[in-house]
Amino acid sequence: MTVDQQQRPGPPAPRRRSRRDEILEIAVGLFAARGYHGVSMDDIGSAAGVTGPALYHHFAGKEAMLVAALIPVSEGLLHGGKERVGRHPADAQAALIDLIEFHVDFALANPAVIALHLHELDRLPDEPRRQIRRLQRLYVEEWVTVLATLRPELEAGEARVLAHSAFGLMNSTPFLGGEVDRRRRAELLREATVHALLGR
Repeated sequence: MTVDQQQRPGPPAPRRRSRRDEILEIAVGLFAARGYHGVSMDDIGSAAGVTGPALYHHFAGKEAMLVAALIPVSEGLLHGGKERVGRHPADAQAALIDLIEFHVDFALANPAVIALHLHELDRLPDEPRRQIRRLQRLYVEEWVTVLATLRPELEAGEARVLAHSAFGLMNSTPFLGGEVDRRRRAELLREATVHALLGR
């Protein structure tokens, strides 16, 4: 090994998950499985191996956990959607395929978060709920803009209906069994979403 090789930095190490991240993941799984009211802070602490005072060091309560789980997800979807559309400024079909792959990968990796969003969003206070709704609307508009280019016969409202329908299809992952492996599930979801949006 040369001196240059010794001094050359390697790839950055992946970010180590914090204890807070671990607790939040456990809480999301419990909320998704039992419902928000079916889970207590004691349940979360027990599952995470954390005592009450230590748990409250990370989160003020269950409501804070919901906010911490859902707002970053909505921010991440919007950022990721914009980034993928930006990769294809002159090719709307490639942008749509990239959007679909991005969202399917998210949906398969985060079924508990999707279930939490579907069933528990209305439990949030007004301000974080409004923030999440706004982020979602902006994400939908990324899809609507691409669809409007690909299918100019559609009015904006019609493209929006199709986009929401596609989300319903892709966000079905909390209800899919494990009898089909992940790779094949991704293929089927992508194919079905393309057919739904493009009509072929």
